[in-house]
Amino acid sequence: MRLARSLGAKEWSRNSHRCLVLVLTFVAYACYHASRKPTSIVKSVLDPDSHPPPDYPKPSLSSPPLPWPFGPLFLPPNPLGRPHSHGWAPFNGTDGTAKLGEIDVAFLACYSLGMYAAGHLGDRLDLRLFLATGMIGSGAFVGLFGMGYFWHLHVFGFYLAMQMLAGLFQATGWPSVVAVVGNWFGERKRGLIMGIWNAHTSIGNIGGSLLAASVLQYGWGWSFILPGALIALAGVLVFLFLAAYPEDLGFSSPRKKAEEGRDEEEGLAGEGGSGERGSAVGFVKACLIPGVIPFALCLFFAKLVAYTFLYWLPFYLSQTAIGGEYMSVKSAGNLSTLFDVGGIIGGILAGFISDQLKARATTAASFMYLAIPSLYAYHRYGSISKFVNITLMMITGLLVNGPYALITTAVSADLGTHSSLKGDSRALATVTAIIDGTGSVGAALGPLLTGFLSTTGWGSVFKMLMIGAFIAGALLSILVKAEIARLVQHWKDIRSDHSRQCGTEGSVVTPLLAGGNRQH
Repeated sequence: MRLARSLGAKEWSRNSHRCLVLVLTFVAYACYHASRKPTSIVKSVLDPDSHPPPDYPKPSLSSPPLPWPFGPLFLPPNPLGRPHSHGWAPFNGTDGTAKLGEIDVAFLACYSLGMYAAGHLGDRLDLRLFLATGMIGSGAFVGLFGMGYFWHLHVFGFYLAMQMLAGLFQATGWPSVVAVVGNWFGERKRGLIMGIWNAHTSIGNIGGSLLAASVLQYGWGWSFILPGALIALAGVLVFLFLAAYPEDLGFSSPRKKAEEGRDEEEGLAGEGGSGERGSAVGFVKACLIPGVIPFALCLFFAKLVAYTFLYWLPFYLSQTAIGGEYMSVKSAGNLSTLFDVGGIIGGILAGFISDQLKARATTAASFMYLAIPSLYAYHRYGSISKFVNITLMMITGLLVNGPYALITTAVSADLGTHSSLKGDSRALATVTAIIDGTGSVGAALGPLLTGFLSTTGWGSVFKMLMIGAFIAGALLSILVKAEIARLVQHWKDIRSDHSRQCGTEGSVVTPLLAGGNRQH
């Protein structure tokens, strides 16, 4: 961007730079999520001999095909059943499902631990370089996992190590992109803007699923190599074009403008107007910001639910008879993307509602409580037909991903710019890392438990998910109570003001009416 300016390119306005920042961070984190999807897509290829639990019906050919989009695109009318291959050692043994759960938890454990360090570094290093390095490193290790197919590697330690290293590099993503967006945008309509922007999570999941499934027939290694190459390429774009701080291009930050009482939408800052970026706060001080701990613990259980679907939904669909038919691994991967379609709607809806009510905790808790009957209905009735499964899957995605998206975006940005930080402290990446890092511990626990519980029946898995959703909502009870009290008081104040206005008007109007009646 500086080079373009030096070569005489037209000056961009603040809003133009904001659009570029939104697009680049959107693409960046969509690629992060796309590179996490291959393991969920190839599970049934690596471990093809897993049998469905006894509480599901046997496949039947009697169910007639449905028209598009519920038919051939996602669910071929001729059931292909489970793949008739021998799988891939070491994942095709009797403990194959458990091993698949272990590589998931290895990735997520390193991701969650790395998140705390990434947040600390993100507030101290240049976010552009930090993010680009993380993306290119992630792409390298995701691609190396897939190379195990072409190198005919059957050593469990190799795949475990690749997942762990990929998890460490993936931890650079979320604190960085939230901090960059927070640097460029103020608090006004933050929930709605970030709700729309957070669609990158679901877009990445959808794109990663479709990309990994599209090349599965050529060998499962390609399902890792292509997403790995994609995120590395996006990292190069971030390195070249992302301006992580408004000050780098001569603009003052939104927070600094608000504090100085100036209009946030003005043009370039005056000489020396950019000021310093401020010193980064410590881990303990960030934890003491009001609301950080409750939201972090809530996200622990919210991500436990969301990431169980992220890593196990395609496997669950391929192992479950829907309308009396089993589907192929590729069809299951394609169908699972509809969960994320619901998630896009949920993220936008949660952000909009929380902006209108100015009640982030109440919105998040309400979604989590509503997710409980939705999870029960999906497990209980999702196998009736393809249409019912798709409908319930999208509703569940909306309710599960809505609070997850809200907490990791608008809530993290709100708390990272909390008034207790006294203006110029840099805490966005640190606060985001604390909240999302704690949530990622739950994200690691959910898939791990699922690997063991699914062997006894999927009913146990869904009970775990419903309990997790309930605890997530309950952890926000104190914040919800405070928000409801504030909303009630606000409503009383409005009614009181309205009554005073009516009383004032009545004191003038009544004598006039009385005089008019006497004259009449």
